[in-house]
Amino acid sequence: MRLFFSFIAAPAIFKVLPRETAGDVVGDIFPKYWMMGYVCGVSALATIMLLSLMKGVYPWIRIGLLALMCGLAFYSGMAVGARAVRVKAEIRKTEDPSKKEMLKVEFRSVHTKSTILNAIILLLGLIVIFITSYSKD
Repeated sequence: MRLFFSFIAAPAIFKVLPRETAGDVVGDIFPKYWMMGYVCGVSALATIMLLSLMKGVYPWIRIGLLALMCGLAFYSGMAVGARAVRVKAEIRKTEDPSKKEMLKVEFRSVHTKSTILNAIILLLGLIVIFITSYSKD
């Protein structure tokens, strides 16, 4: 899901729609995107914990990576994403050009942070898949 949205859906939306409209569409999708991340992350973590309890084998590296992924997903959506929404709203209501430009710089910074967090979550997910595919437990 993250790969599809990050590399296919979002770029396509910005390619075919005017920038502000594309931002509105992506802004409407993101809360659902984060919710899916929360549900999938918590489900994966709960599943590995349950299987670990049943087998008596605790793959701590995978558990730790999944916990880190969940934490980053919640932080990305609830802290970074919430800040992006606030800054974007301020940009729209601000009429002072210099303040608007400062807010745009802040939004780009928040967007960059969000993009980096998303890339880290994707990378950690690939590492979990790789470790799982070679695991004997």
